[in-house]
Amino acid sequence: MNSNLDLKRIFIFLAFAFGIAWITGGYIYLNGGLSDSPEIFPGSGVTIAFILIATVYMFAPAIANVITRLITREGWGNAYLRPHFKQGWKFWLMGWFLPPLLTIFGGLVFYLIFPANFDSELSTLAKMMPENSPVNIPLQSILIINILQAILISPVINSIFTFGEEFGWRGYLLQKLLPAGETKAMIKLGIIWGAWHAPVIMMGHNYGLDYTGVPWTGILAMTWFCIVVGILLSWIALKGGSVWPAVLGHASLNGIAGVAIFFTKGNPSTLLGPMPTGVIGGIGFLFAAILILLIIRNQSPSSTAELHGISE
Repeated sequence: MNSNLDLKRIFIFLAFAFGIAWITGGYIYLNGGLSDSPEIFPGSGVTIAFILIATVYMFAPAIANVITRLITREGWGNAYLRPHFKQGWKFWLMGWFLPPLLTIFGGLVFYLIFPANFDSELSTLAKMMPENSPVNIPLQSILIINILQAILISPVINSIFTFGEEFGWRGYLLQKLLPAGETKAMIKLGIIWGAWHAPVIMMGHNYGLDYTGVPWTGILAMTWFCIVVGILLSWIALKGGSVWPAVLGHASLNGIAGVAIFFTKGNPSTLLGPMPTGVIGGIGFLFAAILILLIIRNQSPSSTAELHGISE
């Protein structure tokens, strides 16, 4: 493996990935931020901030990937776009089902530590139900439907949006960082990915604006989360030889992350949980990351090349 990093391409990529995203974040901030962003159409509930984050901001890494390849004439031979499903199907399944399992585990740990924040009566879900509804469905049934939808349907829909990030981070930058070694590459990518979120974290994304050390502790918590989750996403992308397991894993995580709100009462620290972006809520991803790093460390030289998956 070449021990030299391709710094030119890395810097070009980062300039566009951060530049496009942070300029978009600046525009959102100057136009009401996340909380007071104007609606696209009055009464629609869909704000300009939501649209810009779901499109321009989230797709900045993918756009940076394309622009960097065009500027440097790198070509598309290592784009990681081929699905390789026949050989890497088990990593697709890991991407689909591991994030929900790890998210649920983290939520359970959080509520065990902070039982006062556990709402067995699902009062938050009850408040979301329309008044005088002609259909009387038990809250428990609605909860089960929401969880099944989050696990089985949301990953497919969310993949449309998470592709924008994963095609950049796992489909380009990860490969450029690999000459430093798999472990270092994954950790460095996690730090970069976390820092990339800074503008939206400063506006209240994921953690709100009511926590100790706002916004800097929120940025640190997000960076930690991106490191541990990024190790899982990077590993299944490399082992599957394709960006798609990571796209699906990221989409699955986004689909299940908000379910914890149905079980929560009071005002727990968002830095801690119960959502997986909290340090305790994300503990399942930490355990998975540690296990993956141990697997990488204990690889024999002959199996190291296998980590990079199926070649394009």
